[in-house]
Amino acid sequence: MSRKGNNTAGILAGLLAGAAAGVILGMLYAPEEGKETRKKIRTKANDLKDQAKNKYGEVSEKVKDQYDSISSTFKETANNVAHTVKDGYDKYKDQIVSKTTDMVKDVESGLNDLKN
Repeated sequence: MSRKGNNTAGILAGLLAGAAAGVILGMLYAPEEGKETRKKIRTKANDLKDQAKNKYGEVSEKVKDQYDSISSTFKETANNVAHTVKDGYDKYKDQIVSKTTDMVKDVESGLNDLKN
């Protein structure tokens, strides 16, 4: 993942942790019974868990999309390079075969001239 993606994930984790700590501290200092406070903490914890799951889903979907895009671009570029190399090989192979054929004809002609 890119450095930007790591920073975003770190910031997201920090925000969620800070929100959870703030909610818990706020509830602990609120003037309510312990049973009610624990119930609120449990509810908020579940809410935060659901929010974290949703954010994780969003982030993982973005990462998957970016991976697919990069992968597709890489495959396309690799195919273009392969075709360019093959075309260059075919071009130079044909030139070499043509020049070699001309050289063979010249050598044969020279040998025939020497025989006569």
